[in-house]
Amino acid sequence: MEPDSRTDRRAREVIGAAIAVHSALGPGFLESVYQRALEVELKARGIPFEREKYVEVLRRGVLVGRGRCDFVVDTCLVVELKAIEALAPVHSSIIVSYLRAAKLMLALLINFNVLILKDGIKRIIVSPRATQRKGDL
Repeated sequence: MEPDSRTDRRAREVIGAAIAVHSALGPGFLESVYQRALEVELKARGIPFEREKYVEVLRRGVLVGRGRCDFVVDTCLVVELKAIEALAPVHSSIIVSYLRAAKLMLALLINFNVLILKDGIKRIIVSPRATQRKGDL
């Protein structure tokens, strides 16, 4: 199942902003540099977001902790940034956990440490059924 048109539009806008950041800075900086640069770019483009947004993790209805997403864009899209040699399967698994905790469907995992940014973007979708389980994780 695909996300709604608003979420999909926001994903395209974030990808455009990330490409602009990568074009200006290139690979090689720390993740925190790209996070701040993307924040500046999103603001300049008028894209609403929350940076370092915490999501509650529940077990049997009890708050057991919190996860921290780099960005939640327009309350519908999780964006996680990396500046590493290569993405590993665990990075996608972490994003799935964030999506479930936030009860959202779509995330972008963006690795800025690549020559061409499109090679560093991974789109992750979790079905609505998985994100809207009764109770908790």
